[in-house]
Amino acid sequence: MGKVNSRKRDQFDRRSRKLAEHPTEVFGIERVSPPSHSYKKNIIAKTPEQGRLIVALEHEGVSIAVGPAGTGKTYLSIAKAIESLEQGRVDRIVLCRPAIEAGETIGFLPGNIEAKLAPYLRPMYDVLTERLGAKRVKTLMAEGVIEIAPIAYLRGRTFNNAFVVVDEAQNCTYIQLKMLVTRYGWNSTLVLAGDPDQSDLLPGMSGLPELLGRLKSLPSVNIISFQKDDVIRHPLVAAMLEYLD
Repeated sequence: MGKVNSRKRDQFDRRSRKLAEHPTEVFGIERVSPPSHSYKKNIIAKTPEQGRLIVALEHEGVSIAVGPAGTGKTYLSIAKAIESLEQGRVDRIVLCRPAIEAGETIGFLPGNIEAKLAPYLRPMYDVLTERLGAKRVKTLMAEGVIEIAPIAYLRGRTFNNAFVVVDEAQNCTYIQLKMLVTRYGWNSTLVLAGDPDQSDLLPGMSGLPELLGRLKSLPSVNIISFQKDDVIRHPLVAAMLEYLD
């Protein structure tokens, strides 16, 4: 029994060394160095579509960024929102995200509205914290400069002098998205980011494809379509997307 376990350990060790030295043979992807996580004040586009999104978010208007996971839709939107706030172009940042679980129900969540939505907004918080620091994010939220806006409570509001980020837009119905885009006000930037292929709603309920179809011919609405070639996460993510359609 001991010899069998020893043989299995040796096989595992050999495979681990092979993976570290020749990932192309194991996963079919090129060996790359992990990205640097050091803070960069000025964001730089890594793909042409990222460049289009960055340019669009530097001006007033409505932008819709769609595409697969790992293309930087959320990160770039939050980063440009912070940049606009620090430059004085807007007075506040408004964060929206539908409270939809990804295939499982976590039940009742205690606390105020910010606490209830915190698990859903974690990806957006992470970018805010990376670029501003946890202490400043907390201060700006307490002052209302960064606002968490539940989609259910937005009807009747207008966002002026604001940078509004709607993440996971594929989990909104068409009625919700119509209500969201019509909140747009003066001197504001509104961006909706989502992946139509990863909706957690029942089939046919996501309103993102219909919204795209209705607004694509409107010149004043920027539609940025990311593809698999725009994925900037680990190369394995892009490789897996080829097989997960």
